[in-house]
Amino acid sequence: MNLSFAGCGFLGIYHIGVAIGLKKYAPHLPLNKLSGASAGAMAACCLLCDMPLEETVNGVLYMAHTARQHALGPLSPYFNVQDILLENLQKILPDDAHIRVNGKLHISLTRVYDRKNVIVSQFNSKEDLLQALLATSFVPLYSGLLPPRFHGIRYMDGGFSDNLPTFDEDTITVCPFCGESDICPRDISHQLFHLNVSNTSIELSKQNIYRFIQVFFPPKTEILSNICRQGCNDALEFLHRRNLLK
Repeated sequence: MNLSFAGCGFLGIYHIGVAIGLKKYAPHLPLNKLSGASAGAMAACCLLCDMPLEETVNGVLYMAHTARQHALGPLSPYFNVQDILLENLQKILPDDAHIRVNGKLHISLTRVYDRKNVIVSQFNSKEDLLQALLATSFVPLYSGLLPPRFHGIRYMDGGFSDNLPTFDEDTITVCPFCGESDICPRDISHQLFHLNVSNTSIELSKQNIYRFIQVFFPPKTEILSNICRQGCNDALEFLHRRNLLK
């Protein structure tokens, strides 16, 4: 089973819910290759490392709670999203994380100097892996002024060039926006218009506009918890639809 997780900032907690659903309801399905940008890459990494996903949920909720304590939220000079991400990843990822994900985790990056997409899947150390995850999550100005380096080259959020990298037509796509992804929210609406934003299909609706705001400015932890729960339910619905339940 090949999976691709869309980049989505704080809505990455939806991906964790999907991962929980896959582990709970379809543990028999092998994970071959996983890809993603930004928060999607982090969720894919945690899934491949067989992390206790509840601990990952708590990390996202803590980061969102911390951001909301400041008047400007994540834009506050007292809140550095890259530092908090690095601290959380160092804490939850095992020392051999790079060994576990080599050749399986494909991280989407955007090269700064020419804006081209680059997919990386080989990591020499845990620190190497952490640098790639920080690079794919870097949004200029929002995350800081100077993009991080990976193997000596500066990169930024992979979502700018390919937000939902796929391996083939059978790749299962996951996105917290209502659209045409395999696993995504199914809003009750009659919208016929879809946008394709950096390889991600998104329905043009009020619900998705609200979700886009939540990508950068996290809602209350109760709402984030519900988004995580929805991810788990959507994963179950997908498995049932594809007859993949054991």
